[in-house]
Amino acid sequence: MILRRVGEMGRFSVMAAVIALFFALHISIGAKAIPVVDVFTALIARDETVFDHIVVWDLRMPRALIAMVVGAALAVSGALMQGITRNPLADPGLLGLLAGASFAVVVGYGLWGSAIVPIMPLVAAGGALAAAALVFWIATAAPGGARPLTLILAGAAISAFLSAVIAAVQLLDQENFEQLRVWLTGTISGNRMDYMGWCLPWLGLGFLAALAVARQITSLAMGDEVAIGLGVNVAQVKVLSLVAVVSLTASAVTLSGPLGFIGLVIPHAVRLFVGTDYRFVVPYSALVGAAYLLFVDIVARVALAPIEISTGLVTSLLGAPFFVWLVRAKL
Repeated sequence: MILRRVGEMGRFSVMAAVIALFFALHISIGAKAIPVVDVFTALIARDETVFDHIVVWDLRMPRALIAMVVGAALAVSGALMQGITRNPLADPGLLGLLAGASFAVVVGYGLWGSAIVPIMPLVAAGGALAAAALVFWIATAAPGGARPLTLILAGAAISAFLSAVIAAVQLLDQENFEQLRVWLTGTISGNRMDYMGWCLPWLGLGFLAALAVARQITSLAMGDEVAIGLGVNVAQVKVLSLVAVVSLTASAVTLSGPLGFIGLVIPHAVRLFVGTDYRFVVPYSALVGAAYLLFVDIVARVALAPIEISTGLVTSLLGAPFFVWLVRAKL
């Protein structure tokens, strides 16, 4: 027991150090490079008369914090979906939740304009939930039921359809939807800290629900019948998991737009060093997801510097090959 706790402390310390490193690099790198030492100085002792301190606090730190929150939210969502469905290919993007949330936000923005901001997480949650329900209904109606392959195909079909509708809406009203064009590719750029306040309750609800069901999800991996025999309330666990996934996905979409493959890649990477116990998979998915999106956003800013590419394009470029490998390995 003592050795296990020491091992956990070691893993946690390593992840904390990695996040701190990527956080410092994320703030340091940009159009104007700021030495890491100056970054720590600005964080510890802010001086309003120093320009670099203003850049750190008002521009770069909000972006880094949003990257961490979004990465953690999507990674935990993917871990929960894979655990509940026992589907290694489950992911908010592949099963249509990201497309549904984005579609709902676009429709809401078209109807109410910027007035939608206070309720954007709620609107995105409704869209994600509706898309998920539609995907599972289609997959269940297919021959053989909701198998991993039918879920992925149904999710791809729904995502493609909703993406086409979004594109058509943008073409019909390019002027009003211009500011959503970059957001729909998935981006951390732009100061969205004003959105964070509206998302915090949803993020808190999602993370708390995920931690509450983590232990029971491990039992569900052995099948519903076995879990019931172990005293697990399967229906309650699935409802709480759905609440967590929808809340976290909606918040992530509100803050950054749709970022694909994070919920697919990170849980599998986490299981390589913590095993299949969801008491560890869930929190470590949050930590690794936060570090991963910090790293990806750094790549998006420096890969074609001085041009910045959308973070969502980088997550897709990195995640697509992993998805192909996973399909070949698991199906």
